[in-house]
Amino acid sequence: MALELTDANFAELVEKSDKPVLVDFWAEWCGPCRMVGPVVEELAKDYEGRAVIGKVNVDTNPEIATKYGIRNIPALLFFKNGEIVDKQVGAVPRSVLEEKLKAQL
Repeated sequence: MALELTDANFAELVEKSDKPVLVDFWAEWCGPCRMVGPVVEELAKDYEGRAVIGKVNVDTNPEIATKYGIRNIPALLFFKNGEIVDKQVGAVPRSVLEEKLKAQL
């Protein structure tokens, strides 16, 4: 299951992670986010122990969304060593996200 990331735990779980991280910025009211959500959950299960995969609800965690300039959702950011190394905005097939994640392993 994808981690629930918040303004309070983001630095600890994402920026200080020694594993690659995929963060899904989403909101309840966002249709494309609901399409991407199950894919993110599958990836969390499939990459458990190899990567950190989490979700940030932009409505309840505006600070972190603002910090990373999130203007459109779903926005998926890929982090390695605390730095953004790739991103994907909008709903895409699992294969696209998996390819970007594998590139960070």
